[in-house]
Amino acid sequence: MLCIYHHSTDPYFNIATDEYIFKHIAEDCFMLWRNDNAIIVGKHQNTLAEINFDYVKQHNIRVVRRLSGGGAVYHDLGNLNFSFTKTGKDSSLMDFEKYTRPIVEVLRSLGANARFEGRNDITIDGKKISGNAEHIYKNKILHHGTLLFSSEMKNVSEALRINPLKYRDKAVKSIPKRVTNIAEHLATPLSIEAFTQKIMDHIIATNADCVPYAFTAADISAIEKIRDKKYATNEWNYGQSPHYSFRKEVKTDGGMLEMNLDVEKGVIQKVKIFGDFFNEKDITEIENALENKAHNEPVLRDVLNNFTIDAYFKGMTADDLVSALF
Repeated sequence: MLCIYHHSTDPYFNIATDEYIFKHIAEDCFMLWRNDNAIIVGKHQNTLAEINFDYVKQHNIRVVRRLSGGGAVYHDLGNLNFSFTKTGKDSSLMDFEKYTRPIVEVLRSLGANARFEGRNDITIDGKKISGNAEHIYKNKILHHGTLLFSSEMKNVSEALRINPLKYRDKAVKSIPKRVTNIAEHLATPLSIEAFTQKIMDHIIATNADCVPYAFTAADISAIEKIRDKKYATNEWNYGQSPHYSFRKEVKTDGGMLEMNLDVEKGVIQKVKIFGDFFNEKDITEIENALENKAHNEPVLRDVLNNFTIDAYFKGMTADDLVSALF
């Protein structure tokens, strides 16, 4: 098994790296890695319904869709991620407890009351410190998990705080749980770097076939191509979302504005705008202009910049309309 301590903190590159070790490296792998300021959404989720859009935009939090299912998670440099890839004979490879066991063993050795709980979590004293997801392709599995070590809890909660009334869809929903940081439960204080090393040391000590591995220039070039063609694109991160209906009401200087959208594969199919505003021109022109466009802020802002908004919504600006669109 190749053991990789991956030092990149670029979320787009790192999620691409997960795919690369899964689909393009024949040997089984174990990898430790961290992302800086990102939300990672499950493959089957409606991205916009999982994030606090305004908070994410304000704090420059990158949003990336991963290969595996499950719920959305927030990553920062206080969060450590681990990945296993393993080849087997059939789909019976899926086993959450098996892949989390070495992590639980390390945590217990450090004095934390850790255990595997529920469908895919590791907890300490009943509070979640790790969420895990798995993806099977042919006869191979990718298992990856988070480890909240010293994350900024305000960002964890605010970035994923959504308004459930805005979306109607059948996508998989994240279920909020009580969370805690590992660092608060250790018998002796430890840095995240030292914690990372302890996990790697434990994996190497308990797996006789471990071989340290560093990505080559060819590996990095291949990962960059996967990142640029897939994980850094709005089409993958937002456009893969299932069908959903969106409704949001905002209060503006020109009155109340209610935006209603019907969205399919990230593209707006139907727009209907209501409110108590006044107008000189027919708002149908703007409704029609927004249809068949990606439900994406830069795209929709470009559309609205072609109109004198005050003529259609007296006392309102393009910013007001954008705020109602997300």
